[in-house]
Order: sequence, then structure tokens, then C-alpha cells
Amino acid sequence: MTGQRRHHARRRWRSAMFGIVALATTVSMVTACGGGSTDEPGGIDISSGSRHLNLVAYAVPKVGFDAIIPAFRETPEGSGIGFSASYGASGDQSRKVARRVPADIVNFSVEPDVTRLVKAGLVDEDWKEQAPNNSTPFGSVVALVVRKGNPKNIRDWDDLLKPGIEVVTPNPGSSGSAKWNLLAPFAAKSNGGQDLDAGLDYISALVRDHIKVQPKSGREATTAFEQGQGDVLISYENEAIMLDRANATAAPDAQVDYVIPPQTFKIENPVAIVNTTKDKAGAQAFLNYLFTDQAQRIWAQQGFRPVVPAVIAATEGLFRGHFDKAWTIKELGKVLGQGTAASNDGKDLTGWKAVDKVLFDPKSGAITKIYKSGGRS
Repeated sequence: MTGQRRHHARRRWRSAMFGIVALATTVSMVTACGGGSTDEPGGIDISSGSRHLNLVAYAVPKVGFDAIIPAFRETPEGSGIGFSASYGASGDQSRKVARRVPADIVNFSVEPDVTRLVKAGLVDEDWKEQAPNNSTPFGSVVALVVRKGNPKNIRDWDDLLKPGIEVVTPNPGSSGSAKWNLLAPFAAKSNGGQDLDAGLDYISALVRDHIKVQPKSGREATTAFEQGQGDVLISYENEAIMLDRANATAAPDAQVDYVIPPQTFKIENPVAIVNTTKDKAGAQAFLNYLFTDQAQRIWAQQGFRPVVPAVIAATEGLFRGHFDKAWTIKELGKVLGQGTAASNDGKDLTGWKAVDKVLFDPKSGAITKIYKSGGRS
């Protein structure tokens, strides 16, 4: 990487640990939050109102929405709008909505889970144009969570392949976060897809010899690590921050730390409006709110990377992760999609379409085959 590119990456993503707000006690993943209040003791009522929206999301951003939704309800646009919220593994949540589980707004870990709903006629084809930044209001980067003091000296991807290291990461068959988790080392080892075999050799060794625990979602993976399973948890930076905060006052053997490898991956988690909603105006108002300075600061306070330039600049000192390169889906898709024009109406696949086709297709994806051959899919 050139000095200019390294400076650019660090300038945008440079970070240092922060403590603006205390995190509430870690809660178990829920599949529904309704009936007048949240399921947490002393929780804030989010369901009352003359209008109602159903949010269906992947598991990890619950902590963010727990703060975002009450704040939105205090705005003129959100006054009188009640919410029900459902959280779970991204792929599972997407399939539920495709089967017509009630939903007005969806937030998934990966774009293909939205694409499934586009194909089902439930999300408009131009959904990316309905909000800024391709309708992606927050993001993160892939991090490595370790035990306090980093006793195994985990610094980079090669360290995960050291003898005896046990790694926790979700199964990519159900979890979008698992895809991001695997794309980070794959991109690092393949030079952004340029050396496909090198990237796949690394993933094969990781899956075969080191991934011993494969929960269904990113949140379940975090819980497994909290319970003492594994030496390393591959996760989102925001999940690492949450776990670090939640266990800061725990017994020393329950505390954690985290590192971000020199080469990581930029995580982008899209939000879309379901076109069968009975309150399009309310759904659009909530989507718009997610990009306001107020909401962006809330995302940052909960450990998520904001996307609005002014808030990025104002909060860049709130994160502690330092790294040289964050690969992107756009970069990886451009490389992996080369030569796919013949099967794609004369145009090479790009972005997630290329990445999913080459790596995660249920039948032919290279990483899917690795999991199946290991008996772990």
C-alpha cells in the first residue's frame, strides 16, 4: 500500500477507545419486542402510538436501535409512531420477511438479504436511491476479540492458524456477519481477490482446524465467547466495543480485549423499506432520521461507524482501532466478477452479486464448498 493510501485509510477510520455513554447490561438476542414495551427490565415503551412500524433486523444492531427508536419518537416526524422490533440471524430474518412475516423496514447484515426481497417483489428495485449512502446508515470493520491481556498474542490473521487456537465465528449459511468475518482474511490473503487460491487456502485451514464453534448469528457468537468458548471471536468492531464495555467490571478472567488486523474489511449494513407497508410516510421518515446528525452520533456512541461526513469527522477520535487497509465489497466484487459476463447478459458481475456468486452461492460458492467438505454447513 502506498503512503498516501495508508494515510487516507487511517484518516477516515483512525480511532481511539471512547466512553461517551455507558452500555446497558448485555441482553440475549430476542426474536420479537412488542406488546407495549421492550423486554428489558425498566425498558422504554416503544410500541404505543396511533401509527405502527415493524422493524425486522439482524441481531447485532439491537443495541443501536434500542437508543435510536426512542430518540426518533421524540421528533416531530416520529411522534405517535409505535414500533415492534424483531432481531435474529440476517439470512433467517430475510427469509422470514420473504415468507410474509410483517415488516415495514428491514436492516440486514449484507445486501444479498435485501436482494432476496427485491426478487420477491417486497422491496423496490431502486431501494438504494431512497436514502443517502446507498441506504446504508452505519457500518463497522472486522475485529478480533481476545481474552483480557491477549494471552495468545493475536495480532493478525496468521495468528489464528497457530496450533491449538480455537476461533468462534457464525456459520455463513445463516449469518451475514459470518460472511463479513470470512471476507476480511480472504481479502487480506488473496490481495483483494487477485490470488483466489491463496485466499481459499487460508479459509480452508481456518475452517478445518480452528473454527470449532459456529453459532447462527453474530450475537449468538458473542454470547458463546462470553461463556468461555474459544480463544478468538471474529466479529464486528461495534460488537467488540459492546463486549469490552459490558465486561469491564467483570472478574478478570471474564474481561476481553480486541484488536483490528492491519488489513480488515469495511462492513456495510443496508436498510430498506418494505413496499407492502401501510405507512410509507412513517417508514420513510424513520429511514431519513437514521442519517440525521443526531442519529449518526447515537450510532457512534453505540460503537457503529457513522457515514455522514460531518459526523465522521466529529467522532473519528471515538474509536480505538488502527489499521492500514479496509477492503470493500466494491473492490473485491470488481476482481471476482471478472470473466462472468457470458453468464450475465454481457456484463461482468460486480459488488455483492460477484462476491456471493463466487464465494457463497449455496451450490457452487467456493467458501460454501469448504464448509460442506468440513461437515460444518
